[in-house]
Amino acid sequence: MRQFVDESLLRRAHDRAVDFLRALPQRPVGARASRQDLLAALSVPLSDEGQDAVQVIDALSRGADGGITGSAGPRYFGFVIGGSLPVALAADWLTSAWDQNCGIFVTSPAVSVIEEISREWLLELFDLPRTASVGFVTGGQMANFTALAAARHAVLRSAGWNVEEEGLIGAPPVNVILGAEAHITIYSSLRMLGFGKRLQQVATDEQGRMRPAELRRVLASLSGPIIVCSQAGNVNTGSVDPMGEIAPIVHERGGWLHVDAAFGLWGRASREKRALLEGAELADSWGTDAHKWLNVPYDSGIVIVRDSAAHRASMTVTAEYLEQSAGKERDPFDWAPEFSRRGRAIPIYAALRHLGRRGVESLVDRLCARARQMAALLARHKSVRILNDVVLNQVLVRFADSDETTRAVIVNAQKEGTCWMAGTTWHGMAAMRISVSNWATSEEDIERSAAAILKGIR
Repeated sequence: MRQFVDESLLRRAHDRAVDFLRALPQRPVGARASRQDLLAALSVPLSDEGQDAVQVIDALSRGADGGITGSAGPRYFGFVIGGSLPVALAADWLTSAWDQNCGIFVTSPAVSVIEEISREWLLELFDLPRTASVGFVTGGQMANFTALAAARHAVLRSAGWNVEEEGLIGAPPVNVILGAEAHITIYSSLRMLGFGKRLQQVATDEQGRMRPAELRRVLASLSGPIIVCSQAGNVNTGSVDPMGEIAPIVHERGGWLHVDAAFGLWGRASREKRALLEGAELADSWGTDAHKWLNVPYDSGIVIVRDSAAHRASMTVTAEYLEQSAGKERDPFDWAPEFSRRGRAIPIYAALRHLGRRGVESLVDRLCARARQMAALLARHKSVRILNDVVLNQVLVRFADSDETTRAVIVNAQKEGTCWMAGTTWHGMAAMRISVSNWATSEEDIERSAAAILKGIR
């Protein structure tokens, strides 16, 4: 009989993983191998008889190593990517070992209940309506997609149209309005929902915030169903749209207000940052990522919808061969686009239970403080200009007021290896975008990284 538990194999994988994590704070942050290097290390003919499992794990860990970025480490500042809290990583290992299909209650009662509890904790943490529904999805894009599917259902239902039954052909046109600096995942979500590019933009201010007066002006010219997409956490500046002003404008017109808050929503867990997010509770739906500021492993997005009936109607399906719940039991696929999926709420549950309210608050406040520290250290140099108000964890930097110099500094820093951050274009200017999102980032990490960045100025 084939051995069911190969303990030596699991120990080998564990040892390789621990070796990687132990070395992570010291290793170069950027990838060191090219595509050709990785192909040479990993590409072998597919054999007829297979290969010993331990040899496969060893070859995989050795061959992939040069192409693994240090995105889980404390000096990775690219693309608002968090790391993994040790408790969340440990819970994720359990998630893989348990190997649950989490579509319906009957396939995994434990994960269904874990989602129920995590939902309650998240709504309490964000101080959002306690009756709102929550779905656990892959990331920010699918959180936005799911929320906007619920919005599409609700605004068309109000216009007398059942989009799930009748589709979009012949439906009343839906007016979709978004800020001029909306994240690309809003556009891709709207495209997948059949809205295409029939969208209207609202002008933003110097920090990327939607202008309420401009929103009112745009809405005044429209008739029919309305969906407005706002933002809590501009991907360049970290700025937050003035929700307290925007929400009444949208609701006066009977519209649906969605908030793309991939990282910004976590600011509501902080007493220090709460004022920045005031009014977000007035929205109709929210999308956020747990793999950003909560620091749980990929993938882990969260969608929250005030109108739980609209949320469920836009997602759920039935079939005779499914054993769907008829009582209080939660069928997770009622709240997300996927049926077969892993138990991604498990690491969220573990992280929230471990940190508690004050721990999440401390995590948010600490990373905001490290972002301010980075901005202050860089600003001491005469050729550095900080382009944004550092209100959350984003720092936008320009060097010598030159596109060429700025891009060169970014490349130099990436090659040097102490830290890694990405470039961007902000209001027509090249800029360095620094996102401080990792639970382990210390004051010393910021000092080392700032020094390495400044060393790259020629």
